[in-house]
Amino acid sequence: QVQLVESGGGLVQAGGSLRLSCAASGTIFSINVMGWYRQAPGKQRELVAVITNGGSTNYADSVKGRFTISRDNAKNTVYLQMNSLKPEDAAVYYCNAVVRHTPGPDKYDYWGQGTQVTVSS
Repeated sequence: QVQLVESGGGLVQAGGSLRLSCAASGTIFSINVMGWYRQAPGKQRELVAVITNGGSTNYADSVKGRFTISRDNAKNTVYLQMNSLKPEDAAVYYCNAVVRHTPGPDKYDYWGQGTQVTVSS
């Protein structure tokens, strides 16, 4: 099993910044992909940004140029630096990790409990 613990959410004014962190712990051989998703009230969960263990990244168009995802493989931690926040960025942000528990090919999907980001206009 793997636990993902998120931190860094909160209330910020439009135009401000927040940095989210997510640390993975448990039985981990490797983490192929780590990422952030978000879900606003009444909307489906959507991808915000993902990063592979090699450092390749992918972003939602709505956050490109404003958000930066990074990870520390030694600490099994992923970060999301969010700048120039907009009211439409407000949501619960969830950390995701695709984990291998052994050197074998099986991968498992894990989610954090979510952290609230509120942006006031």
